[in-house]
Amino acid sequence: MKARASWKGQLVLEGAEIGLSLHAAASTSDRIMFHMLNRRTGHRLSREFVDSGTGKPVDDADEAKGFEIADDEYVLLDPDEVAHAAPENDHRLELNAVIDAADFDRLYLDRPYFLLPTSEEATADYIALRDALKLAGQCLLATGVLFRRIRHLVIRPEGSGLVAATLHFTRDIRSSEEAFEAIPEIDVSEEMLDLASHIIHSRTGDFDPEEFDDRYEEALAEVVKAKLAGRKIRKPPEPERGKVVNLLEALREGAKLGDKPKQKRARKKPAAPHKRKAG
Repeated sequence: MKARASWKGQLVLEGAEIGLSLHAAASTSDRIMFHMLNRRTGHRLSREFVDSGTGKPVDDADEAKGFEIADDEYVLLDPDEVAHAAPENDHRLELNAVIDAADFDRLYLDRPYFLLPTSEEATADYIALRDALKLAGQCLLATGVLFRRIRHLVIRPEGSGLVAATLHFTRDIRSSEEAFEAIPEIDVSEEMLDLASHIIHSRTGDFDPEEFDDRYEEALAEVVKAKLAGRKIRKPPEPERGKVVNLLEALREGAKLGDKPKQKRARKKPAAPHKRKAG
């Protein structure tokens, strides 16, 4: 089922406008979720803000946002004052640039969305844009106000439609040079490089997310089912792991295994727990 639109507006391209709606492409709503309960009564717990100094609950009218300028020293801001900083939402995505599809750093990708046309008139323009981007191997960089903030997006063709992803700002991305600065430059032996290359070549495959396993989610579902059925809850067995002597030996062993034909294992469908909420 298509997710409800989280934004509607116009994509502005050199004076032309295409009516679009933005729909979340990923959701965690199907994951098993737990509520916090009072063990004695079985009632759900509610949260409230408590003054860290007095230990007493704070009324809604007394709550305020604050920016810490020193230890336990804050600048207080009223909701109206915070609202003044919010950009005006004109429901427009302005085109910044057209770039090669491979010409952006995927570290900057944030949240994925589906873009859909909002009318029959927009559909023809939408399809023309999709096909032109496919032929050129390019994507769009656009900017607009989404969810009370300025957002930058990359828009690209995907299947029969267009997908978008919000992008992190530079300030959000940590430096890769700093992350890897402790890794020394060393000469790798030709044998290790050949063995690693052999494993990579022999294990080359296709990206298939249907084969991804979420063992934790599956184990949680089994725990809930066992609890509902009054069965003893058993810890799932740990996956078998071979003993690794050193990297070179592991690469040699991996090369032997890589020579064997791969068998595509059947994906186990996670067991769904009973519909009743788990506490």
